[in-house]
Amino acid sequence: MSAIMRRTKEDALATRHALLDAAERVFQRKGVSSTSLADIAAEAGTTRGAIYWHFKDKADLYNAMIERVSLPMEHALHEAADTTVDPLPALRSALLGVLTKISTDPRTRRVVEVATHKVEYVESLDAVRQRHLAVRDECLADMKQVLSHGARMRGRRLPLPAEAAARGLHALVDGLIQNWMLDPRAFELPRAGRQAIDAYLAGLGLG
Repeated sequence: MSAIMRRTKEDALATRHALLDAAERVFQRKGVSSTSLADIAAEAGTTRGAIYWHFKDKADLYNAMIERVSLPMEHALHEAADTTVDPLPALRSALLGVLTKISTDPRTRRVVEVATHKVEYVESLDAVRQRHLAVRDECLADMKQVLSHGARMRGRRLPLPAEAAARGLHALVDGLIQNWMLDPRAFELPRAGRQAIDAYLAGLGLG
């Protein structure tokens, strides 16, 4: 690759990240439905044409913004499900890692705030809703696999179907995040998460 081609690629990547940074800020201030691509372009100091060069529409831009923050966390959870050793410590570590990242990293916190409190699933954002559902289903599948595997390794039987147990754990973590985002001063997210997750796993006989 020539120096010119490499520089062009680097410039394009820098523009993409600048647009995602701008989208985070404007979505947080105005909400997703109330934000136009022109708003994001103005925030980034560029044109709408630059946005359409990188993204199909606002939903595509939103999903890219979410993925920039969420993919590493989703990967950690998936790795826990794929481990050949006891998966429960890896699951616990992955979930606590998510809660710690949300509470300590400003970008992650900003994006999670947008995803939980600043988006409406209107018709124009159906692709956003579909991605949210796909990620949820993947998380549930990983949790179900980990809980089932963890129970088998301990020679135990879960007190309820693995799918129901996974839904309960997902709702627990998701509920903690949403309530903390409403008032971060109310409790310490990683500490509360550690206590709740450990109690839930103990209740399943996996403590």
